[in-house]
Amino acid sequence: MENKKIRVAITQGDTNGVGYEVIFKVFEDPTMLELCTPIIYGSSKIAAYHKKALNKETNFSVINSAEEARDGRLNLLSCFEDEIKVEFGQPSEEAGGAAFKALDRAMTDFRKGLYDVLVTAPINKATIQSPGFHFPGHTEYIETSLGEGKKALMILMNDRLRVALVTTHLPIKDVATAITKESIMEKATIFHQALKRDFRISNPRIAVLALNPHAGDNGLLGAEEKNIISPAIEALAKKGIQAFGPYPADGFFGAGTFNYFDGVLAMYHDQGLAPFKTIALDNGVNYTAGLPIIRTSPDHGTAYDIAGQDKADENSMRQAIYTAIDVFRNRQFYDEPLQNPLPKLFHEKREDGDKARFAVRSKELFKKDEGKKTEEES
Repeated sequence: MENKKIRVAITQGDTNGVGYEVIFKVFEDPTMLELCTPIIYGSSKIAAYHKKALNKETNFSVINSAEEARDGRLNLLSCFEDEIKVEFGQPSEEAGGAAFKALDRAMTDFRKGLYDVLVTAPINKATIQSPGFHFPGHTEYIETSLGEGKKALMILMNDRLRVALVTTHLPIKDVATAITKESIMEKATIFHQALKRDFRISNPRIAVLALNPHAGDNGLLGAEEKNIISPAIEALAKKGIQAFGPYPADGFFGAGTFNYFDGVLAMYHDQGLAPFKTIALDNGVNYTAGLPIIRTSPDHGTAYDIAGQDKADENSMRQAIYTAIDVFRNRQFYDEPLQNPLPKLFHEKREDGDKARFAVRSKELFKKDEGKKTEEES
């Protein structure tokens, strides 16, 4: 397991943003190719344009299918041959369409088992909309495409903090009605399992944030904490999940209380992401938990304001690749003992080995011999 070269699919994202820039910068370091086998899902023409415009030395090898990917090189899978105009910093339907074609091909190839983990470069959620993509973002699209009926959970994380969301890309006016006891329990349960399986935390502690200011102030500023969130926390405890709260979000982050927990469950997008991005700076990762596919992404957007200027920081993309690889290995480590447990148990007890059977038989013969001696003596 440790020597396996993990195949990392990387979608190009919005072609007018910083996707190719951060990818090229990450793989300027040749040691990255010792860690994994990358496959960029994109366009050789667009990639070449970005490389020249940014004056990057990173080389890539063009392939026609993921089966052709080779270790020790940056592989680029051309997903289409269309001529796409690159306009750095400008949102366009062309760029959104190119992003979708790469993403769609990556979905197809995962179903075929052609790579291990997926890392997505940022998209523009408005320009990617099309008959094939009518979702608020990557998370919802991937859940529908590859979820197999399972629910996704968005987790923003770095080495200090993991923040999961009960609701994701919803208008604020719709958040309160989407917060239910069932939705909190569902997300907290997925979070709990991800912390155990994907991050190898044996008994995770989860902090649950309040929805209203001051946790509702005993109903004065809202009743969701009393009627919905607290009952959900109590029900989770009965299931053996260590969930605590609800905590007012401002004081919770301001006082650094998050340091005492393995994960934080926020009620809505900005409640969790605003403090996270303040704390995480340039090393945050967006991780989609709960699905068969392992998918990560840098926590920044298309960064139109600096696209094409060689100013983008690649560390978030690098951390996204590291995280995807770590989760892949953690899942293998977690799942291996659970596969065929009875044969493994027998093997460990040596009950299915020749030596064990010989030992048992010898013991039986010894008892018979002892019995014969006793009879003779009497």
